Amino acid sequence: MKFLPQETFVKIYYEYYSGRKLNLQNPVEFYEKISWYKVFFRPKILNQLVDKHAVKTYVTKKVGAQYLNETLGLYNKGSEVDFDKLPDQFVIKGVHGYHFNLIVKDKAKLNRLKSRFLLKKWMNKNQYYRGGMEWAYKDVKPLLMAETYLEEMGKTTLNDYKFFCFNGTPKFVQIDMERGTKDYRCYYDMDWNKLDLYTEKIPFYEGEVQRPENFEEMKSVAFRLADQLPFTRVDLYSIQGKTLFGEMTFYPSDARNRFLPEKYNKIIGDYFVLPKIPKGEKYITSLV
Repeated sequence: MKFLPQETFVKIYYEYYSGRKLNLQNPVEFYEKISWYKVFFRPKILNQLVDKHAVKTYVTKKVGAQYLNETLGLYNKGSEVDFDKLPDQFVIKGVHGYHFNLIVKDKAKLNRLKSRFLLKKWMNKNQYYRGGMEWAYKDVKPLLMAETYLEEMGKTTLNDYKFFCFNGTPKFVQIDMERGTKDYRCYYDMDWNKLDLYTEKIPFYEGEVQRPENFEEMKSVAFRLADQLPFTRVDLYSIQGKTLFGEMTFYPSDARNRFLPEKYNKIIGDYFVLPKIPKGEKYITSLV
């Protein structure tokens, strides 16, 4: 069905996953507005911000290079990756989509043949057509990027802090824990009060999460990176008190999820004030 016009496809896609009709002329709930965002919000800078390599230039300009993970290599083909030159632990990402992550904790155990096949497969993918036609990914050039493997003493996985920012202001943070094992999730407001909010199909973490010692800095970084954007999710890490940038996302879960209790879909939707399409235009192509 990817041959359909984007607007038509996005309506069908949303209804298929949510079981609800999508009114793009008057979206109300958060994920309805994310679907609108896919179609009508097209400032060119979004192509840079979803590109996991190109966004580093933006981060450097906005907040400084000290918040970036080290880039170990860039590759136009999977065959260009020289595993021998990489450290014993590293990560390779496809910059042009999500879930393109090869996490290597012990290079000696890496199946290189299988890994090269995986990298080649990623390079033939376009996230726009692979998923729900998320416009920002349409023109992102496929590229592989190797980065330093991140870890925190005493933990097998890192907590992922995902700040939901509206008109540049972070309103709440989603915390993903024990990724790849239990995949817990919970939410806190900006004063570190735990919310009763949870995500459909994702296990809710019942305990309390310790407030990161650098939480105020993390909020500041999210605020500065989200500047002028009606909505973005800024993903950060906190490692031994150091704030590191992860990525920026404009279409959480590709608009295929829901918040629970149900009231939050409208509450969070109200945070998201959609910009006006200029008179005589079909799309928004500028942040100003």
